[in-house]
Amino acid sequence: MNPLHIGILGCLVLLVLLFTSMPVAFAMIAVGLAGFAWIVTPQAAFSMVVADLYDTFSSYSLTVIPLFVFMGQVAFHAGISRRLFKTAYTWIGHLPGGLAMATVGACTGFGAICGSGPATAATMASVALPEMRRYGYSDELSSGVVAAGGSLGMLIPPSVVFIVYAIITEQSIGALFLAGIVPGILIALLFCLSIYIRCRLHKTMGPPGPRMSWIERLRSLGGVVETLLLFVAVIGGMFVGLFTPIEAAAIGAAGSLVIAAIKRQLSRQGMMRILLETVRTSAMIFFIVAGAVVFGRFLAVSQIPFAVAEWLTGLPLPGWIVMFLVIAFFMIAGCFIDALAVVLLTIPIFYPVVLELGYNPVWFGVMVVVVTQMGVITPPVGMNVYVVSGIERGIPLQSIFKGTLPFLLMLVLAAVILVFVPSIALLLPGAR
Repeated sequence: MNPLHIGILGCLVLLVLLFTSMPVAFAMIAVGLAGFAWIVTPQAAFSMVVADLYDTFSSYSLTVIPLFVFMGQVAFHAGISRRLFKTAYTWIGHLPGGLAMATVGACTGFGAICGSGPATAATMASVALPEMRRYGYSDELSSGVVAAGGSLGMLIPPSVVFIVYAIITEQSIGALFLAGIVPGILIALLFCLSIYIRCRLHKTMGPPGPRMSWIERLRSLGGVVETLLLFVAVIGGMFVGLFTPIEAAAIGAAGSLVIAAIKRQLSRQGMMRILLETVRTSAMIFFIVAGAVVFGRFLAVSQIPFAVAEWLTGLPLPGWIVMFLVIAFFMIAGCFIDALAVVLLTIPIFYPVVLELGYNPVWFGVMVVVVTQMGVITPPVGMNVYVVSGIERGIPLQSIFKGTLPFLLMLVLAAVILVFVPSIALLLPGAR
C-alpha cells in the first residue's frame, strides 16, 4: 500500500474507534502512532509521539486555555449568569417570547466570559428553564433556546475553539476573537427574531411576562456591569494592543476573582470545585490537541491533505461552490463528532484548500465555528441537547431536538450570509 492508501485506511479506523466511544484523544494518538510507524519507522513514530506530547503540554501559547476556563468557572460560581438573565428579562421579558429572548441575551453575555458552548448551556439551563416553566413557556421552546443559545459560547470570544484553531493554523488569537464578535451578535439577533415570530404566531408557546418600570430596568443594569468590565478588559485590551492574548486571559482570570470576592459569593469549597473543574477541562483539551498533533503528523506523511487540496482546487467549479462543499462537510461531521475534535481532525486537510482558493484564514475560522455550532444541537451527538436533558430530565430528548430546529435554520442562514458578506467577520480585525 502506498502512503495515500494507508492514510485513508487510518481515517476509516479512526472513525470506527470514535463510534465505539473511545476517547477522541487516545483514538487519534493510537491511529497516528500506528500509521506513522507503518509509513516511516516504529522508532521514528515513538520519538515523534514523545516529542509532540512534551511540546503540547509545555506550550506557552496553550496557557491561555486554562486561564480562560478558570475565568468562566469563577464567573459561574459568582452568580454572574443569574444576574445577566435577570437584567435581560427586566428589559425584554414583556415581549412575546421575552423570557426566551432574555435567555439568548444572557447566553451571549455569559459566553463572553466563558468560552464553552456546553458550559454556557448547562449554566443557563439551571438559571432560565425554571423561570420559563413558571411563566408557562412550552418545553419545546424553552429547552431548545437554552441548547441553541448555549452554542453562542463557542463563537463569542473568548472561545476555546478559536484558540485551538489559531494555534493549529498559526493565526492571531486576538484577530479571531475580534472576528467572532459581530457574527455572534448577528446570530443572537437571528435567534431572537425567530423566537419573536414563533411566539407572535403561537401565543401560548411563549406568553409575555409583566412589564417592568424604567426604574427597575435602570437598576438591573448593575447586573451587566461586571460582565462588561471583564469583556472590555480582555477583548478591548487586545484590540488596542495593550496586552497579548495570554496576558488578557490572566487579566480576565484575576478580574473574575476580584468580582467574586467583592460579591462574597465564593466559598472555600466553591474554590476547590473551580480548581478541579479547570484542571479537568484543561487536561481534556490538552490531550485532544496533543492527539490531533500526532494524527496530523500521520496525515502529513500520508499526503492526504495535499491530495484533497489538489482535487478540490482542480474541480471545474467556482471557488464559492467548493467552499460550500467544505462547509457542508463540516456540518455533517459536526453531527457525529465533538466540535473541537472536528476542528482538530479536519483543519489540516481543508486549510490548504482555503488558502489555495484565496479565502481569508480568519474568516474561515469564524465559518468553522459557526458550522460546528450546528453540530452541538443536532443528533446524534448534539452535546448541548444532552447537557440540557441531563439537567432537566422531565423534558423528553426528542422535544429538545425538535425545539432546536428553528435555531438550526438560523445558523444555516447566518453561514450563508457570512459566505456572501465576509466583511461581517473581518470588520473588527480590519479596524485594529
